[in-house]
Amino acid sequence: QVQLGESGGGLGQPGGSRRLTCAASGRTTRNFARAWFREAPGKEREFVAAWRRSGGTTTYYADSVKGRFTISRDNAKNTVDLQMNNLEHEDTAVYYCALGERLITSSVRSGAAYGYWGQGTQVTVST
Repeated sequence: QVQLGESGGGLGQPGGSRRLTCAASGRTTRNFARAWFREAPGKEREFVAAWRRSGGTTTYYADSVKGRFTISRDNAKNTVDLQMNNLEHEDTAVYYCALGERLITSSVRSGAAYGYWGQGTQVTVST
């Protein structure tokens, strides 16, 4: 089965940038999606961004990060990055990468659609 691992978390300042990387091992299907979710203290896990392949490729973003965060995939390394710019205090959370197979478009933003999860990496935005 697929195993995922995140890296790149740490301390950032408001207005700064940080880049997260999710590495994957194991074989997956040709129809899949890779995504980032985050869990802030006292809050439920929420969708951040996704990269989906189903014939072509499509990216999805939560309204709260659109225009600030960018998800991208490196085919050679089989990694997915989350470039975070213009960080805000509200971005503080544990960030998880996820992989889902054979999901439908309407489920891309739902954590229940993803069968594989990384261990999470902490991002703290503070002055």
